[in-house]
Amino acid sequence: MSEDKPKKNTNPFTILKDDSTDGHGGYGVGAISLENMSPVIVDPNEDRAFVDMGAMHARSEIERRVKILPNKDEVPNGKLYWIVWVTVEKSENGPFYAGVCGSEIRVDRSIKRAYKSMPEHVTHMDKSLKGKIMLEHMDDHSKKLLKDFLVDFNEEMWNNSSRELKEVLPK
Repeated sequence: MSEDKPKKNTNPFTILKDDSTDGHGGYGVGAISLENMSPVIVDPNEDRAFVDMGAMHARSEIERRVKILPNKDEVPNGKLYWIVWVTVEKSENGPFYAGVCGSEIRVDRSIKRAYKSMPEHVTHMDKSLKGKIMLEHMDDHSKKLLKDFLVDFNEEMWNNSSRELKEVLPK
């Protein structure tokens, strides 16, 4: 087996799933569905962005083996990362990135500690599900990484997305 072959993109990005509340009237009707949401980790330190579904349960690659603290002062040398909550919806033109909200996380592996504001993450997840764009607080380099990832992942979805998203992310 040759190691020169390009690695196939096996990204577990949650695009669209069936609606669990499609009229069956059973358990869970009216509950909020996270099926169309995917967490994208933006790592400006390593110039990369990737989907990590573990972030849905605070178990992403960057959150493992560290204790999460609610006070940023306790992680003064933490490396900056963003967990960007991306919700995909479908319109007459096809699927698009509907809600995109970035949440800060700082990780210091040397002391096995990380800062993360759980209320902020929950709020951003909720806003993303409601189709909001909240990225103004992110640095330009991280926003460029996010934009490149979204375009590379599915250019059609990017093209179908709102003008607001395209204006918030750098050209």
